[in-house]
Amino acid sequence: MAWALKLPLADEVIESGLVQDFDASLSGIGQELGAGAYSMSDVLALPIFKQEESNLPPDDENKVLPFQYVLCAATSPAVKLHDETLTYLNQGQSYEIRMLDNRKMGELPEINGKMVKSIIRVVFHDRRLQYTEHQQLEGWRWNRPGDRILDLDIPMSVGITDPRANPTQLNTVEFLWDPSKRTSVFIQVHCISTEFTMRKHGGEKGVPFRIQIDTFKENENGEYTEHLHSASCQVKVFKPKGADRKQKTDREKMEKRAPQEKEKYQPSYETTILTECSPWPEVTYVSNSPSPAFNSSHNSFPVAESNGSPKHQPEPVAQVADNLLPTATPQDAQQWLHRNRFSPFCRLFTNFSGADLLKLTREDVIQICGPADGIRLFNALKGRVVRPRLTIYVCQESQQVREQQKQENGDAGGSTFFVYHAIYLEDLTTVELTEKIAQLFSISPQQISQIFKQGPTGIHVLVSDEMIQNFQDETCFVLDTMKAETNDSYHVILK
Repeated sequence: MAWALKLPLADEVIESGLVQDFDASLSGIGQELGAGAYSMSDVLALPIFKQEESNLPPDDENKVLPFQYVLCAATSPAVKLHDETLTYLNQGQSYEIRMLDNRKMGELPEINGKMVKSIIRVVFHDRRLQYTEHQQLEGWRWNRPGDRILDLDIPMSVGITDPRANPTQLNTVEFLWDPSKRTSVFIQVHCISTEFTMRKHGGEKGVPFRIQIDTFKENENGEYTEHLHSASCQVKVFKPKGADRKQKTDREKMEKRAPQEKEKYQPSYETTILTECSPWPEVTYVSNSPSPAFNSSHNSFPVAESNGSPKHQPEPVAQVADNLLPTATPQDAQQWLHRNRFSPFCRLFTNFSGADLLKLTREDVIQICGPADGIRLFNALKGRVVRPRLTIYVCQESQQVREQQKQENGDAGGSTFFVYHAIYLEDLTTVELTEKIAQLFSISPQQISQIFKQGPTGIHVLVSDEMIQNFQDETCFVLDTMKAETNDSYHVILK
């Protein structure tokens, strides 16, 4: 600043007034950027963009910066002049990112009237955590099953087409957009900075994240693989309303500093400008293979219906096997999902064939459907049979007696052959055992009055729920029946 004159008694009053005037001059920036049409020449002339000039490449490189991304969240006032800005976000809150067309006349004419693809990531700022990113994210997935690190707020977003979130990449979302139209995407970050901090003494300082946007154009094959522009900013994520409290704390700390100290820090800007950076390293795998999100829906799922969503509707199929087969068409898979009570997830798997669904891992399905329905769907896909809690084997005594008599009379062969039947129990109750025995004898359960177990010295012990719960698995019993005294029912004796 060029102010050199200071009054000995009122310098703090003047300083306070200057700060208030400067804050007031910035109060309309967010509203100006929110206009229907963006004029980048006017926007770039604002003082809030001057902090990024030192980070941009020299003009002699003729570097084309086709886009500008503006995160509508205030920067911290506790950042020194030549340091990168730091922005505080609340967990789960929707924040707008404005996608601005920054091209000069005649630049990149090949994207005129065409869509481009942008990928938004939440990544680690610290190099130490970048090296272990996979392990860090897997640990977060384990502790927060069914949750995502980054989500799109589809109803709030404007101008985006075919938004997608890969179930295996919790920190990434992507979408198509037209640079010639007003585009704003709203994001939600669900992880907080302290979740990746080593727990030592409590109250640990949270780690910073980076929000990075990589934008691509179509190649001659219609694949979005040619890199156009990348930019990022540094953020920290707090529990709900924690970012507001942190911003207030930083502002109060700066107000207490001496005027000479304040000049060493940046003012708090109402919006955060993402600065140009290198493409995210994982972009290399995108360029070597077709984009999974926009050329095939087999490896990703759509977040919302849009112009790019499949337009076909599932058609009824006359006969579909109980187990989903790899040869099942997307229409067959939709019918299978409906029949097995997975209708709420049919839209997510709109264009998945049987083979696509069967390739999903347990973690993928839990990520898409949540823990409860995810485990149920995974078991249904794999055709897993639930092992019963108790299995017993029974044989009718009359058959055993007949076989023994044959053997004594010399009518049977060298070995006696007894046929046992398996009874599988889940509830471990006398009611369930009665029903299973009645089914075995092809009689009504009401015809069985009591079930006894033969005990020591031939006594008959009444079978209770507790006794069944203490049966050894795969125990063999010989069933005998005895006519009840009062009615036409029978007693069953387990020997």
